[in-house]
Amino acid sequence: MATAKGLAVGSTRLPGTLQEHDHFFIDSALSAASNMIRVSGSLSVMWIPYPALSGLIRLDPMKPLFRPRFARILALVLVMPLTLPAQQVSDTSFRPPISNPAFAPGRGPLVLLDEAHSNFHTVDGRYKPFVMLLQRDGFVVRPNRVPFSREALAQARVLVIANALNKINERNWDLPNPSAFTDAEIAEVREWVRGGGSLLLIADHMPMAGAAEKLAYEFGAIYGNGFAADSTMSTGAMRFRRSDKFLGSHAVTEGRNASERVDSLTTFTGSAFRLIGPGTPFITLPKSTLIMPVQDWVFGDSVPRMRSDGMLQGAAIEFGRGRVVLLAEAAMLSAQLAGPQRNKMGMNNPVAGQNPQFALNVLRWLARVY
Repeated sequence: MATAKGLAVGSTRLPGTLQEHDHFFIDSALSAASNMIRVSGSLSVMWIPYPALSGLIRLDPMKPLFRPRFARILALVLVMPLTLPAQQVSDTSFRPPISNPAFAPGRGPLVLLDEAHSNFHTVDGRYKPFVMLLQRDGFVVRPNRVPFSREALAQARVLVIANALNKINERNWDLPNPSAFTDAEIAEVREWVRGGGSLLLIADHMPMAGAAEKLAYEFGAIYGNGFAADSTMSTGAMRFRRSDKFLGSHAVTEGRNASERVDSLTTFTGSAFRLIGPGTPFITLPKSTLIMPVQDWVFGDSVPRMRSDGMLQGAAIEFGRGRVVLLAEAAMLSAQLAGPQRNKMGMNNPVAGQNPQFALNVLRWLARVY
């Protein structure tokens, strides 16, 4: 899950960030006849964690949320002279146990985490907990800050690309969402993997899925550039269990032994993709919908959507002599604190207890530990 870049108020976009599952869009021009609150005058909006309003409103991104019967409650919040503080920050205090590290400290293979493509997740930023986890497992992790080339990738065992963006979408996430990578870079990565390299490609919801589409296609996958919502049309945490058949069997869920087996995995919204070539799905969406807005975070009855039952949020691919893992959600591999209440999102969330082991399994498989 990434964070919205701003809030739409009528035709005005307020700066700041909001969590997608706590994100509200208010139209100051709507009248009472539209069954939504009319907002006028000077307006500042704060991040509202939905647990505080549970039982009062149902957060459905496909329908208006601000209805007259909630006006009294929400007005207390909306008139506060506040900025938008819902920045996601790394939870560097999160240190899950690693019972059997793959390598001695600093003796493992090189993992490059891409930072050359306006990435939303970086070594010292939102993916720092992921980096710390790998380092405790013995991996050497460095940022990649140059365009992809044979020389840039030569020393790496694994390339991790997390939520890359085209430069035009750095501050504006509306359509279009072109590729984050040049055709030459895509060819370089494809041939590097074919020759034995390993790629972890993570593309979250719009616009990240759109930015990764051309690269993913080279490995036999098509990303849907939208937001994955569950059967109730709600975005947020989705839990996949082996017992429900939506978490599949593969080396990345089995681990090296029974103690590393993953039976439950949690993702936080994200996008979805389909395989059009060989590969092994291991995270499959149940009854769900892919919401595909034209404007960043603007959901409504006219927004395109499609059923995404059976689409994927995780798959593994053998490509030539190399390996690829595709994921459609990024927070699942990190640990973050979101909003003024510092809500846990990612590996540190109580419902994501096996996510850290999954992260280790993925990198170990890509590094050919097993």
